Amino acid sequence: MLKGLPKLLSPALLKILCEMGHGDEIVIADGNFPAENYGKRVVRADGCGGVEMLDAVLRVLPLDTYSQENFLLMQTVEGDPRPEIWDEYRAVAQRNDDNVRFGDLERFAFYERAKGAYAVIATGEEAVYANIILKKGVVK
Repeated sequence: MLKGLPKLLSPALLKILCEMGHGDEIVIADGNFPAENYGKRVVRADGCGGVEMLDAVLRVLPLDTYSQENFLLMQTVEGDPRPEIWDEYRAVAQRNDDNVRFGDLERFAFYERAKGAYAVIATGEEAVYANIILKKGVVK
């Protein structure tokens, strides 16, 4: 046990977050995301929602200050409603990092980008389009 760390950050996830370097990306995936298909490394967090995981990760992971976008959401397919969880994600990100820069990617472009991510955190989030890519920055 360690003091001061969010309990959702398992030893396996902490190891991955520590191994990541500047510019590496990590996906926080909802329960429908094909994590095992797209992730080089997958950490299971099935009992956790996306908002809670995002908050835990952003407490220890700085976002990249040099990239145009360091927080990417998966765009909805035409005709699908805008997910309410996006507002929660934005609030959590802004509360945890002053340098958050939001962007979005078309669904299949998101999947392709996820292939190159350092890791995927597979949550049990039930909201659709609740997938995020975070780009790691440096600790100053």
